[in-house]
Amino acid sequence: MAIDPSAQIHPSAIVEEGAEIGADVRIGPFSVIGPEVVLGAGVEVKSHVIITGATTVGDETVVFPFAVLGEIPQDLKFAGEKTRLVIGARNRIREHVTMNVGTAGGGGVTRIGDDGLFMAGSHIAHDAQVGDRVIVVNSAAIAGHVVLEDDVIVGGLVGVHQWVRIGRGAIIGALSMVTADVLPYGLVQGPRGELDGLNLVGLKRRGVARADITALRAALMALKDGEGSFQERAARLVEESDSAYVRELSEFVLAGSDRGFLTP
Repeated sequence: MAIDPSAQIHPSAIVEEGAEIGADVRIGPFSVIGPEVVLGAGVEVKSHVIITGATTVGDETVVFPFAVLGEIPQDLKFAGEKTRLVIGARNRIREHVTMNVGTAGGGGVTRIGDDGLFMAGSHIAHDAQVGDRVIVVNSAAIAGHVVLEDDVIVGGLVGVHQWVRIGRGAIIGALSMVTADVLPYGLVQGPRGELDGLNLVGLKRRGVARADITALRAALMALKDGEGSFQERAARLVEESDSAYVRELSEFVLAGSDRGFLTP
């Protein structure tokens, strides 16, 4: 067991032999840290937290009470194989959040980026790949193998189906069920999630130029009403626009999909 001398561990907490505890880590009362866990510098684990499995928690992440990180997947095919959960830096993981390790069939790693906010009761399932600055609101459920790219916001009580990809900067309104891929910068809302335009608020907050927003709007209309298949329309966007945002939209579509796409 490697515990940095600057770490502060409450006497009632359990840190199992083999765990690695970095500088200035704080572990609160009645928390349990498993033998394969690595906590980076400045991590704060509040009371009644369980971190188990082969789980790495990045620097300055804060884990709130009753979160459970690194437990086995909720997948009947899981047979005890060695898989991991890797959480980046400066995340805020609120009360009752669950994040599972991966499965051999899904690549073996559930990965969380940096600077995310995972609100109370949200769930990140096995083999999910979550980017930077992602917000998952209360009680949202991210199923296995899902990809959430950077700057995605998932609203409260949302369900995201297995294998779905949600492109960078997209926002999913509360109470939606998302069963197909969401284009970058898309706005999804409704009980059976529908693509209802662009995440204009998010684009403006990030300082995206008006010309790029206008180009994205035109690209969305071209995907909706243009000639040919959805992929053919996406391919033409690269030829017809010099906007980097439109190219990103096109590349997302042309990369292929396991679930199809929510179309405008």
